[in-house]
Amino acid sequence: VQLQASGGGLVQAGDSLRLSCAVSGSTGSSVSLGWFRQTPGREREFLGGRRWSGSATYYADSVKGRFTISIDKAKNTVYLQMNSLKPEDTAVYYCAAAYGLITSTIRDRERYNYWGQGTLVTVSS
Repeated sequence: VQLQASGGGLVQAGDSLRLSCAVSGSTGSSVSLGWFRQTPGREREFLGGRRWSGSATYYADSVKGRFTISIDKAKNTVYLQMNSLKPEDTAVYYCAAAYGLITSTIRDRERYNYWGQGTLVTVSS
């Protein structure tokens, strides 16, 4: 699985932004996709994830209700829609993929072994 994230940029607090992650390679039913973010000196944080062929989506409490993950299978692209952005959302955002994740493991970044290159989101106050 190869992943390429895009769509980052500079926005103001309260704005919305949609990140894209182009997925190539195997996208079978056992593949899970996740979004993460990282700021300097901190661990990479899970934001949300779902199976490529499923519908259930899991979110971190910190973004639940503001961020939404969707998949366009025709375009082989995963999206992260981010609304009501805050300055503390400033980070490098990554998409990632893994095989064989289940509900109890989809939030575990150590389980993901395919990563995109990251895209920077900066939210000004």
